Amino acid sequence: MTQLLPLLPAHWPAVRAIYEQGLATGQATFTTAAPSWEEWDRSHLTHCRLVAVADAGPVLGWAALSPVSSRHVYAGVAEVSIYIAAAARGRGVGRQLLAALVAESEAQGLWTLQASIFPENQASARLHQALGFRVVGRRERIGCLAGTWRDTLLLERRSLRVGVA
Repeated sequence: MTQLLPLLPAHWPAVRAIYEQGLATGQATFTTAAPSWEEWDRSHLTHCRLVAVADAGPVLGWAALSPVSSRHVYAGVAEVSIYIAAAARGRGVGRQLLAALVAESEAQGLWTLQASIFPENQASARLHQALGFRVVGRRERIGCLAGTWRDTLLLERRSLRVGVA
């Protein structure tokens, strides 16, 4: 059984290790090194931070949101980060985390979630689409990773409950 809990500073060593596993794939992000807790903490919203924990205690994955802009008009828009431990991939942990993140984001008044995903990361794109995200575009050669220009898919999920009036 997997339990979802708020991501706390005490989870950081496990969260960082999972993040580093994602970095090692070359398919998760343009980032090449995991940040310190302080840097990570500053760059993410203080709410909508979750970890999936197995009964025995190990962290299986995490999800969190980052603001997309400091402008007030975009206060309800955030970018998704979701990472699953290599040993837990394909077991539904990502779906459970992302569904909970969507629900919590709406409870916090967010109306749009976005994700930027390498097209080669088909599992992540499928997961997001299964939970209501749609591809709104492909950003060609948007960034260079290890000397190779990469595209990203831009996906978004618009809430049907928040910001509809």
